[in-house]
Amino acid sequence: MYTIKNKISAVLVLFAILIFGCKNLEEMNINPNGVDPANASPNFLMATVITSTGGTVLGMGFGDIAGVMQHTQKDGWSGGHNRYDWSDQSWAGYYGILRNAEEMLKKSKAANLDFQTGVAMVFKAYNFGMIADLWGDAPFRQALKGEQGSEFFKPTFDSQRDIYLGVIAMLDSANTLFSKNQSEYKEVNPTQDVLYTGDVTKWRKFANSLSLRYYLRISTKEPTIAKAGIEKITGQPANYPLILDATDDANYSFIGLSSGDSWPTATRFSSDISNFTRIKMCATLVKKLQTLSDPRLGIWAAKVKIPLVVDPTKPDNYDQIINGKRIISKKIADDFLAKYGAPLNLDPEYVGYPPAWSTFEFFYNLSPNLNQGDANPHASQLNDIYTQDIGPLLKVRMLSAAEVHFGLAEVALKGWNAGGTAAAHYNAGVKASMEAWGLGSSYDTYITKSGVVFNSTLAQVMEQKWIASWTAAAESWFDFIRTGLPALVAGPTGKRAVLPVRFTYGNNETLYNPDNSKSAIDKLESTPYNSTDGKNSNWSKTWLQQGTNKPW
Repeated sequence: MYTIKNKISAVLVLFAILIFGCKNLEEMNINPNGVDPANASPNFLMATVITSTGGTVLGMGFGDIAGVMQHTQKDGWSGGHNRYDWSDQSWAGYYGILRNAEEMLKKSKAANLDFQTGVAMVFKAYNFGMIADLWGDAPFRQALKGEQGSEFFKPTFDSQRDIYLGVIAMLDSANTLFSKNQSEYKEVNPTQDVLYTGDVTKWRKFANSLSLRYYLRISTKEPTIAKAGIEKITGQPANYPLILDATDDANYSFIGLSSGDSWPTATRFSSDISNFTRIKMCATLVKKLQTLSDPRLGIWAAKVKIPLVVDPTKPDNYDQIINGKRIISKKIADDFLAKYGAPLNLDPEYVGYPPAWSTFEFFYNLSPNLNQGDANPHASQLNDIYTQDIGPLLKVRMLSAAEVHFGLAEVALKGWNAGGTAAAHYNAGVKASMEAWGLGSSYDTYITKSGVVFNSTLAQVMEQKWIASWTAAAESWFDFIRTGLPALVAGPTGKRAVLPVRFTYGNNETLYNPDNSKSAIDKLESTPYNSTDGKNSNWSKTWLQQGTNKPW
């Protein structure tokens, strides 16, 4: 992990890029203090490409997709988070990142810089992969070519399948580019590489681990291709190294100079702390962690400030706080159940919000603070570490050893060569997650607990993978979409009776590229849950789910 000094340098460079990027080419040519784009080092784009990609990963994985995957819920401004009430879902930001990655790639190739070329390829693959995951068919081969002429202003959409295969091909090329000795690479700038400070071996592991992710993505629809690709990786570990240890995770930390480069719920830069207080732990995750006596719960969640206690001996209107506990009558508890259809949660330590339990989330568990976003003393906030701007556990988590090991456990359960048994990879995945959250010393006890001891089922592998995806829940959503695991149930006030499976094509595409977007929409599969939306729905199925009966 790079140092604070290096992070500050990276932000200053990013600031310079943003400032100069606002000027047109003519201004740059006459500005004696400007940077000639033809001569600018691709290193200057590296931090931008990495952190802008990381921002989208964290934005989904700690944002609305954490709500879909029932890691968190909100008790205010919660429609998108709790109920999947989503509006125009534009991919403009993703293609903006891709334009920077493409510019970095061109400059790197022109300067014969293999390291920088490989990094650019990895992030082109990462972003195109997410676009295919989120939308399905999308511009790929004709994307990023607008400057070549008007014929590319309305790019054709490639199939989701072909994008996945193109992503894998890019990553295979990156692996080759990263295959030389460290000393053979030119102009490596550790400061700009906010992931691995220029360590080519770790970048090679990242590229191959991302390949494994996408081979698994297509493993049901294209098992022959997936099996051959995965076994090429697992059968040649020297040529295709993977992220197998938490110290190699593709993570980066924050520098904490402003709200824009701090953890998203940091309170230091704002007098309004509701951005933090309105996020609560979801009961689905809390209950699972409690069942497993999982020590990660105490790292991620705070205990309730004032537990609820129902005393059936008290008169009907009894409601008093005594010795730090709120004592209420049975009638008050019964009335809450009758009004909201959910019982009070009387757990004395951790209380999560049920998913989409009501449109009046701020009333949950008799909260006395009835403004949306106020702290609820009878429910679990996130741990106080999430009020900080920086911290050792506050990281953008892009790909982890835990994910790789759980993926290899899935591979082994398929009967394919995983370079180890399903049990060994499952155990290693649990251990890697524990280590990533500073709980390595808890592993030996945890792995022997009931419900944690490996039972040779994919459901258990995916359950632990889901837990390990805390703050990076988008990858767990993509797993759910293709496997239906973990078997999450939508809340009663969700927009539909099942979880969504894709983003919708945004207004820009349907208005300005109507023929190509219509062709892509026509290829989607209607389901019983998209009847009121038309085919361009969050509940229509892409190629990945079609014919699989997954996830529902």
